[in-house]
Amino acid sequence: MKNYIYILIFVILLGACTSELDQINPNVITQENFWKSENDLLLGLAATYKTLKSKNTGYYNNNGTAVQNARGDDFYIRNDVSDLYRLSTFVNASTNGKVGQIFEGAYNGIFRANQIIENTPNIEELDDLEKKAYIAEAKFLRGLNYFYLVINFGDVAIVTDVPTSKNDYFKNKSPESDVWTQIENDFNDAKEGLPVSYSSEWVGRVTKGAAIGFLGKAYLYQQKWGLAEAEFKIILDVNGYSNTPYTYDLLADYAQNFEKEYDNNKESLFEIQLQNVGGTVVGGTENSSESQGSVSGQFYAPAEVGGWFEAFPTNKIFNEFQEEKTVSNDFDPRMYASIVWDYPNAVFYNKPFSEYTLLFGFNSMIKKYQNWKDNDELIQISEINEKVLRFSDILLMQSEALIMQGQVNEAYPYLNRVRERANLLPLSLGKTNEEMMKEIRHQRMIEFFREGHRFYDLKRWGLLEQEIQNSDKVGKEFYDSSKEYLPIPADELNNNINW
Repeated sequence: MKNYIYILIFVILLGACTSELDQINPNVITQENFWKSENDLLLGLAATYKTLKSKNTGYYNNNGTAVQNARGDDFYIRNDVSDLYRLSTFVNASTNGKVGQIFEGAYNGIFRANQIIENTPNIEELDDLEKKAYIAEAKFLRGLNYFYLVINFGDVAIVTDVPTSKNDYFKNKSPESDVWTQIENDFNDAKEGLPVSYSSEWVGRVTKGAAIGFLGKAYLYQQKWGLAEAEFKIILDVNGYSNTPYTYDLLADYAQNFEKEYDNNKESLFEIQLQNVGGTVVGGTENSSESQGSVSGQFYAPAEVGGWFEAFPTNKIFNEFQEEKTVSNDFDPRMYASIVWDYPNAVFYNKPFSEYTLLFGFNSMIKKYQNWKDNDELIQISEINEKVLRFSDILLMQSEALIMQGQVNEAYPYLNRVRERANLLPLSLGKTNEEMMKEIRHQRMIEFFREGHRFYDLKRWGLLEQEIQNSDKVGKEFYDSSKEYLPIPADELNNNINW
């Protein structure tokens, strides 16, 4: 009965349209009364950062990290989540829900960034320099989302304004080269407007160093080696240390990068802030009860500690870690930090490794980004920040940019810094370009396991088919060159008349 009454009242009010009814409720946030203050901008930025870690659509929560890593020759996704298994085994389809969610999340971030870019000039309490910084921050986030779109989907729609009509939503696809130009423009603008650092209150917000690093990375992905080198040189000196005013450095202990006690450390140029706050809901769409942490810990943990054991390292990466022993004749410390296997006195979640059951014929389990010092992952919500760009990546990318320009001798200091942190002997002069690139490929594979780089590295090197076939990856027989990109989601194809 109450429903009928409410409907009747609504119809009466609708029919009795007067000027008194055409008013804005001051207690409700609308487009007309928002975007008036700096606090509104901060709320908008928080919502834009949030798209990167949302549980379903975020690039840095469990589904997103699975999509990033699933197709590499170092990663196995089991068949529990059918869409992720299909992705991992190269059975691509435009109806894949996980792919659709990542696509949606990127455009959500772009839409929110565009709102900030358009509305910041109208905030009267800010001076021009402050406005420039806010716009730069939003442009970095927009450029980052386009970076993830272009490396995954290739040709996509470029949207740089807030839609004002229905037709504005239906953009044409742009060629991949144009998307890269948009990314370069956004990162260049971010580089010019962002501060080098923030006060402790704002740790985690993107800085000038991150914009420079990603601009260099965008150039590297396009094989613009000289431009990439020039960007990395802003941060790096000739010995592989930071230039003033930048203070980035490698942590002495590689493993600390993936422990929550060392979040936002000196090796990190940009990372996703994860905390067990905001609520207890770890699934579904964005809402006020959604946790600001991640479920990635439980997603990858073994069943014996309450995990969902959704993925495992392939035996190919297990063997790759063992290619070179340290100066003390031990395994590479990155192997101990990244995976766990049956070595003497191995302990995982405070249990002897012998108490775990290895599955699917693999020799190891994922350790990186796991809360493995706890007893289990039953809390579901992990607080370990996802490291988006680390200083070791800058060092290895600079090495690669120099090698690809024939400047092999200049590449040694940067490459050797990564090797020396791993307690490996420095490389001696005299290696050829191909020998140095082989070393780069090896170092990137073991340095960034589970960090979402491997598939995209192989793609830009033109080695995807070769390395996938030369692996124990399940589904490798289904790989062909059409699988270099993810399919545009069916929902977009069905709804966008211009695609």
